[in-house]
Amino acid sequence: MTPLRLRLDSTALTDNWRTLATMSGSAACGAAVKADGYGVGAVEIVKRLAAAGCRDFFVAIWSEAAALAPLGVQVSVLHGVRDEDMVMAGQGIARPILNSARQVARWKAAGGGPCDVMIDTGMNRLGLSLDDLPLLHGLEIETLMSHLACADEDVAMNERQRVAFAALAGRTQAKRMSLANSAGVALGPDYAFDLTRPGLALYGGIPRAELGAIRQVVAPEAQILQRRTVAAGQTIGYNATWTAPAETQVAILNLGYADGYFRGFSNTGAALHDGKRLPLLGRVSMDLVAIDVSAAPHLAEGDWLALDYALPEAAAQSGMSQYELLTSLGDRFERVWTG
Repeated sequence: MTPLRLRLDSTALTDNWRTLATMSGSAACGAAVKADGYGVGAVEIVKRLAAAGCRDFFVAIWSEAAALAPLGVQVSVLHGVRDEDMVMAGQGIARPILNSARQVARWKAAGGGPCDVMIDTGMNRLGLSLDDLPLLHGLEIETLMSHLACADEDVAMNERQRVAFAALAGRTQAKRMSLANSAGVALGPDYAFDLTRPGLALYGGIPRAELGAIRQVVAPEAQILQRRTVAAGQTIGYNATWTAPAETQVAILNLGYADGYFRGFSNTGAALHDGKRLPLLGRVSMDLVAIDVSAAPHLAEGDWLALDYALPEAAAQSGMSQYELLTSLGDRFERVWTG
């Protein structure tokens, strides 16, 4: 039994997907489940979203696709195919998303087969250039994709990318077109095309204010190892960054930056109990944090505390992105599904 757990809300997850599907209009709504479902657990995420009606799932690498193969869902691999991936790719467990001229040539040389294709419209990360379009002739392309660089901001680049991508309609044999991530869904119907690919918002992240209906899925909890009294004038933790202004009741939790609870929460984070916010005192250590429990006199060793981990606010407190807060939650957490 681990002294750490993540309470995961099935209903919030599926409600988030349905919200995003509604915002996607006539476009299908898929799900990005790379990085083990953004740290939540890809297999359990896919089971629940597939039952809710999701039909398109996206991972980064082939080992992630292999983990989902027993579920019998349609998976696309965002990083395409290296030479080392061709044996697994040939088993038909997922479609590669071809990203470069070399990947296109590699896929054709192996006999082709259904694939997706990523086109770069300005992010200059993965993707073929517009000049590479003739190379796609003869490919069995299910979905033509691109990726928005700045969808969480109101900048002109969003429209430039949308226009560039829309201009590709009919120029390949692709059956569908896909551009929008979570923030892209919030930009409106012009960005939806035939398929949207939300990730962060499925798990409770809110990259744009238009996604205010999204609900938190992940609630980290930690067990109290010790309750102690810290006298006025004494300090807590490494480098003595917090000094008790008066006698303070303190709970030491089995949690730290090794679990993805970052040092940025030092002296800013908090736990929650009976509607009260209990401040974090001092530095976050590798495996331990200290919480002021003066307002919770009945808490004792062995009790559990929930962390104040609403993603937008926690990102502001810690200086980390909402993506990092999710994907860094470590293996020492037991994942407990509810709802």
